[in-house]
Amino acid sequence: MDITEQPTLLDRLLQWREEHLSERTFVLMLAVLVGFFCAVAAFLLHGLINEIGAMLTGRFHSGSANWLFLVYPVIGIYLTSLFVRYVVKDNISHGITRILYAISSKRSRLPGHNCWSSVIASAITIGFGGSVGAEAPIVLTGSAIGSNLGKLFRLDNKTLMLLVGCGSAGAIAGIFKAPIAGLVFTLEVLMIDLTMASLLPILLSCVTACCFTYIFRGSDVLFSFTMDSPWVVERVPGNILLGIACGLVSLYFIRTMTYCEGIFARFKDRPYVKLALGGLTLSTLIFLFPSLYGEGYRDINLLLNGRSEADWNQILNHSLFAGSADLLILYIALVLFTKVVATSATNGGGGCGGTFAPSLFIGCFTGFLFAHLWNLYELGVYLPEKNFALLGMAGVMSGVMHAPLTGIFLIAEITGGYDLFLPLMIVSVFSYLTISLFEPHSIYGMRLAKQGRLITHHTDNAVLTLMSLHSVIDKNYLAVSPDTDLGDIVNKISRSRHDILPVLDAAGNLKGEIVINKIRHLVFRIELYHHFRAEQLMIQPAATLSDSAPMTEVMKTFDRTHTEWLPVLDADQHLCGYISRRKMLGMYRKMVADMSEE
Repeated sequence: MDITEQPTLLDRLLQWREEHLSERTFVLMLAVLVGFFCAVAAFLLHGLINEIGAMLTGRFHSGSANWLFLVYPVIGIYLTSLFVRYVVKDNISHGITRILYAISSKRSRLPGHNCWSSVIASAITIGFGGSVGAEAPIVLTGSAIGSNLGKLFRLDNKTLMLLVGCGSAGAIAGIFKAPIAGLVFTLEVLMIDLTMASLLPILLSCVTACCFTYIFRGSDVLFSFTMDSPWVVERVPGNILLGIACGLVSLYFIRTMTYCEGIFARFKDRPYVKLALGGLTLSTLIFLFPSLYGEGYRDINLLLNGRSEADWNQILNHSLFAGSADLLILYIALVLFTKVVATSATNGGGGCGGTFAPSLFIGCFTGFLFAHLWNLYELGVYLPEKNFALLGMAGVMSGVMHAPLTGIFLIAEITGGYDLFLPLMIVSVFSYLTISLFEPHSIYGMRLAKQGRLITHHTDNAVLTLMSLHSVIDKNYLAVSPDTDLGDIVNKISRSRHDILPVLDAAGNLKGEIVINKIRHLVFRIELYHHFRAEQLMIQPAATLSDSAPMTEVMKTFDRTHTEWLPVLDADQHLCGYISRRKMLGMYRKMVADMSEE
């Protein structure tokens, strides 16, 4: 036997697996493996961020502004952009959006470099002061690990999607030590429907990631919180109003982020202009408001644990506001509204990071500012600032991500604030209801929703989104030119498998189509074969489809026209082929049946 035909180690491993392990057992083993790698990735990323940050800012004087805040963020963005451009050579921004796109359009297949590239890029960006979060890069990393393990062992697309869900859930569980939040995040944000078959692997991944994170980092929680003032029912109006305020802040977050992204998109072919614009904006904001440096978790912990003005005033350290306690409220308000600009400038300028941490940061500042102003003007029963800072984190996260359950469970788990479970629910629900009046999709899904590529929990839409237009195009057609006479048309009809003959010009453009049933009365009249040409017999199609049209649009077009065949044209109006209603519905029914299996 030729040596090239010898089975590889992977082939032998796959054969052994098929002989000794069931599919379900193997997927559970992979889920544990994915959870372990997620914990390792989260540990490495946070370790790198902390080391870089400590090295750069450890000697800063807390009582005055530091001019190096004008330099570090620009260096970080520049180094990240060089790494992405010359090493990765691929776009790694908008991590969670890329996962949604992979699920929707690429059958859960993520590039192999996503297993490590986002960790390095985001560590550089955030360590040097980029005002973004590490969570989205870790979620992308975990999902890529699951996807590539599935591809390595040649698993089907449905199992790949499950492993992507295991990766994202394990990443959230690992980075926050919050296994329930990881599970709920996968359900709400990635919109992967949980069945009994998929629930156990995702839970296993979450538990594994959380346990190994405890091993790597000890028992400390990301945010420490101790409730000093128990919740009372008299605070319900304040909770409701905070929820509405968080919903409006979430709207500001999404709209401002979208607007800023549009500005940077104008310079997509001019990277140094983007670097200059993003770097200058970010460094200026961080110099004025050092709270914007990095993820901002230090300031979140100050607000969650502060009990007096003296504690809260520590937020002013390293800034021009240091020592001016009377400017605390102004400073917090300015930081709240500039954080989203700083986040946009970081990513727009060439950095790498997510909006997960910024939403927590803005939520914390929103809740604190709301309670502080409420108490200052004595609008009602006293509202403890630290409690409302915690509630604000859940509220803004729920609004920005359109994920109230994720906001509730994540904040409860990472702070141990289970005694505030009811107010967490009130704030999260009212924030979600408020943002839903203005934005139907989360910050992650809105880009794909505009393209018709977003998976939803609506089964019909989900199946249509997963279907590929090109998989149902029939390119095996016979065409005629406009001057083809009836005799040659009849000859083509005798050899065609379809009921339609497209009429194409010399450039391949669709001029019309001949429907066989409509010329049946002429087919047997041989004396007319040289009296009619295709251009006289053709009619215009009921509608045409673009080769980039989403399947939801294809289905709507069939319903509107009541036709059996629709032509598909490319960007140059050349005919690509035809789509059969019967073939499309057959594939649709099969995918519905597959999704319904336990």
